[in-house]
Amino acid sequence: MIYTALALAANAASPEVLRDLRSGDMRALVIHDTPRDVPAAELLDGDDAVHRLEDWRGRWLVVNFWATWCPPCRAEMPGLDRLEAALGGPGFAVLPVATGRNPMPAVRRFYQEAGLAHLPILRDPRQGFAAAMGVFGLPVTVILDPDGREVARLTGDAHWDGPEARAILDALLAQEDTDNLNER
Repeated sequence: MIYTALALAANAASPEVLRDLRSGDMRALVIHDTPRDVPAAELLDGDDAVHRLEDWRGRWLVVNFWATWCPPCRAEMPGLDRLEAALGGPGFAVLPVATGRNPMPAVRRFYQEAGLAHLPILRDPRQGFAAAMGVFGLPVTVILDPDGREVARLTGDAHWDGPEARAILDALLAQEDTDNLNER
């Protein structure tokens, strides 16, 4: 019986199962049949220190491309902050990437005004990472697996802390837990 449960759990996050979980804002989430490679990225924090995307390897990532001047981006950031507060840790992180012209005073002011307390400040000022990821409008959010590959993408804003998004993210995180059990 335990083997049956493990076998079922192993398929819990298959693309087909994830597609069946899509509802509400998540209906627009494109789930890839096979994970896609992601280019290397160097992002700047609020103090201009360089961070590489691989610094977060081993975690599920919700990478959100946004800008201070983008109203839908601004609207979804508090939900991303709540998502990071709820799930952030060794197995999961939300990485908002301010892409293009986003002066640091404007980014800091927006974080303060919106009460964003859990999200890091990360910037892609020359849009190199955004362009390499095929981001040509904002917001765009991609979900990366612990190996750093893109498994899903949503163009447009969404309630990332809502029950629809949580169902998909919980299924992905459960998959990782099952994979860890199977490796033991």
